[in-house]
Amino acid sequence: MEIPDRTGVMILGGCNLFPQSLFPLFIFEPRYRTMLAEALDTDRMFCLAMQKPGVSRETPCQVAGLGLVRASVLNENGTSNLVLQGLIRVRLGKAVQYKPYRKHLIEPLESEVPDSLVVDALVARVLDLVEARLQLGTRLPLALLQQLAGGVTKDKLDVAACLKTLRSIEDPGALADFVATMLLTAGLARQVILQSVDIEERLKHLVHFMLGEIARAEKSSQP
Repeated sequence: MEIPDRTGVMILGGCNLFPQSLFPLFIFEPRYRTMLAEALDTDRMFCLAMQKPGVSRETPCQVAGLGLVRASVLNENGTSNLVLQGLIRVRLGKAVQYKPYRKHLIEPLESEVPDSLVVDALVARVLDLVEARLQLGTRLPLALLQQLAGGVTKDKLDVAACLKTLRSIEDPGALADFVATMLLTAGLARQVILQSVDIEERLKHLVHFMLGEIARAEKSSQP
């Protein structure tokens, strides 16, 4: 699949698009209706970027997700419901258009899969923390588990099945992305994971954030 050198950018507060994730969107603003229509007429791609925290003016975070429109339904009132599939991380460059919607130059960000004992240890630690979080009551969505590994049913959707599915992900970077998408509740935390191109760094950040999630879950479960 050919990646364009520029594309439309949709900015949403607290939202992040990771590679391979599926993100439902409701398009109602006129500028984004135009962006979607032009995307559907060309390569079906646009970027989803998180609004930069602490900035009142609409400003995207520098690292965003490039997505492909997998399905789109145009409603009678001109709005659309769509599913955007994350393709790759990109760095947003210069804005080459502001109206009717923002368009930026983009640079694909590729991660090299490291072969190291440190990464293996971090992956094991992440899986331990995922198990601890699931034991506290969180469940991963069945549809996403089935997307990763077939054969998972509602009757078998327990902690063991979830962990077995996660262990089947051979790419440590993809594992980190999936866990961040499903278990990190703060958009800023997910953004840190998204912009961590180095996989060892990504896993270290994920461990830190997962420890925070577990601590908060334990505190909320106390009488």
